[in-house]
Amino acid sequence: MRRGFSTAPPAAWRSPTPDSATWRVSARRYRRSASPEEIHSDTGEPAGTLRLNVPNHIGTLFLDQLLIDFMIRYPKMRVETVSEARMIDIVAEGYDAGIRLEESVPQDMIAVPLTGEIRQLVTATPDYFARHGIPETPDDLLSHQGIGMRMAHGGIYRWELARRGETYALAVPPRFATSDLFASIRAVKAGLGVGFLPEIYIQDELKSGELVSVLNDWAQPFAGLRLYYPGHRHVPPGLRALVAMIRERGIIPG
Repeated sequence: MRRGFSTAPPAAWRSPTPDSATWRVSARRYRRSASPEEIHSDTGEPAGTLRLNVPNHIGTLFLDQLLIDFMIRYPKMRVETVSEARMIDIVAEGYDAGIRLEESVPQDMIAVPLTGEIRQLVTATPDYFARHGIPETPDDLLSHQGIGMRMAHGGIYRWELARRGETYALAVPPRFATSDLFASIRAVKAGLGVGFLPEIYIQDELKSGELVSVLNDWAQPFAGLRLYYPGHRHVPPGLRALVAMIRERGIIPG
């Protein structure tokens, strides 16, 4: 593990970080020249195209509405997003900015907080726990039916739990495994098994009692999502405007 079990990120957002030396070479090699329309429109408003590389599954969380509001505020701006699990060199691949968990952001990038700390919770329906019992220790999870997240490299994400220096990386037997976070949430809500889900996606279900979480003292928070971009080159006015809007709205609670 790069940073230990206590900061385990959601499986859907995990991706290998490129070698730092390769990243620096790519950053020196690639310089994108700003087109005249990217600098300013004739009205002084940002204009042009903003290209973002983002992880899967965050559109409905907050990004779609943020970008819609951004384009309404700045009608001469266009936005392109590409969603993928792998960690890329945004400079070499021609993106203005990226979004990833803080632990994956290269150290030479400027990072703007989007969300607060995030937790992964062991979660199921009340009916599932009534039928299969409530796990009282992490080891108890190994006798349950898991809803697993398949990683970009093909493996199944191990559930990482930690408390007072004791750590686990559990291969909970999956009854259902998928790379689609929302499919895994639906499977948990259908009572098919117990999942290890980002709390930020299931807050309403937890509040309503549709889902319940257990072993919460083993769920350690980790730093959340960040918009990041290189500070060593020209920052387009459109990106500056987006950063200003993000700071204006404040971070999204984890």
